[in-house]
Amino acid sequence: MQKARLVPGPAATSTPLAAAGLSGSAVNAWLTSRPEPSANFKRDTAAFEKFWRLAADLRAKLPEKAARTITETEAAAFILGSERSAREAFLAAHVEAVYRKLTNDCSSFVRVERLALDAADLVPGLVPTADALRREQRWSLKDKEGLEIDQGIFFAHVLAHENAGRHLLHAMLLPLPETAEHLAYFEKHGTLDLGHAEVSRIGKAVVVEMRSPRFLNAMDDATLGPIEVAVDVALLDPTSEVAVLRGGFVEHPKYGGRRIFSSGINLTRLYYGQIAFLFYLRHALGYEHKIFRGLAKPDASPEDAGSATLEKPWIATVDTFAIGGGCQHLLVVDYVLAASDAYLSLPARKEGIMPGAANLRLARFTGDRIARQAIMYGRRLDCDTPEGRLVCDEIAPPEKMDDALKGVIEGLTSSGVVSAVANRRGFRIGQEPLDLFRRYMALYSREQAYCHFHPTLITNLERHWNAKERKL
Repeated sequence: MQKARLVPGPAATSTPLAAAGLSGSAVNAWLTSRPEPSANFKRDTAAFEKFWRLAADLRAKLPEKAARTITETEAAAFILGSERSAREAFLAAHVEAVYRKLTNDCSSFVRVERLALDAADLVPGLVPTADALRREQRWSLKDKEGLEIDQGIFFAHVLAHENAGRHLLHAMLLPLPETAEHLAYFEKHGTLDLGHAEVSRIGKAVVVEMRSPRFLNAMDDATLGPIEVAVDVALLDPTSEVAVLRGGFVEHPKYGGRRIFSSGINLTRLYYGQIAFLFYLRHALGYEHKIFRGLAKPDASPEDAGSATLEKPWIATVDTFAIGGGCQHLLVVDYVLAASDAYLSLPARKEGIMPGAANLRLARFTGDRIARQAIMYGRRLDCDTPEGRLVCDEIAPPEKMDDALKGVIEGLTSSGVVSAVANRRGFRIGQEPLDLFRRYMALYSREQAYCHFHPTLITNLERHWNAKERKL
């Protein structure tokens, strides 16, 4: 079990609260209400809810974050830290009970988006409510309170619990409810335009094209849903044998008329507070995990013996560059075709966040040293180099990429793909069994939440991205 982040005890830290002008009686009532977890879920829920409610009342007496003095900032940080220490303790004792109540004793599959909101209703104060999240949306990232950190703590505990975590991963691998309608349209028309994603066919392949042309095919909350539906459709399409992931054409004058695989997370929207924390989990647990592990079936665990998942071999076609989340995609596909002038990078160091599951996966391709250099020191990997070829299987001239892609598709399907799914499952069971991924994502949920709201992220975006001058 993950250890809670420690905060000073009440007796040693009441001074900053008084210095911020908070009522002594209100502060004392809150400090003395701090409960200790027991085996009684109902009693603990009431006691911790009271503690969190009194804390929220104290925070509400402080100005909004952007208007706080240093003393008020310290007071808010102490209150939030104490609340989070209590959440860690409560979830350490009761995460299984919470998850079972939210999923009707694990008989219902609930995705992270819904689970986070339902948890706020089940245990008031455990995670932010929908109303609290809407209020937070008014602010740029630097002025947010960071309430979504509590979602990261919640999902860290859910994923760390073996039964709850496996059940949640299963839920996230099921096709989205809206997929059936889109699949029927695609089967009838042979093409599907979802705005930020398009599905089409080339020979025996189904092609998912990622589209965010204004932002160099960057990813944000608006792109996740369409891409996941497109991946669902590609995997369910009965007439194709392999799937392709490719970036669309972009609008930027520097790259006009060219395709770009992806520039990763949309840093402009991140800076302006328009990317929710759950973006990271929806991306890593959603369509990217579906590409890697396939679509699950409701009545079988994704790792049951036999045909527990519906999956296909995936080809990624890297035009121009694959940055951040785009580079992460390459680590879950079976074949990477790249243009000779393309490059890969994981600029986590310059951003101040974790690059998805790249810490788990990249070393399998490049070895530990290069992986650490890429993630922790910003090393760029040019595709047409010995290091780049550790990730990329084939290099083609930029102007020949379409022909090269057709050649790859033909090469992979000319003799059928009967054993391809069996072989990719065989690789996966040895390299990344479901529980390894689950444990990694438990760590990632908590750490990424704190990274997302850390002041260093804002500083890095202004320094390396010139974020203040960017326009939405």
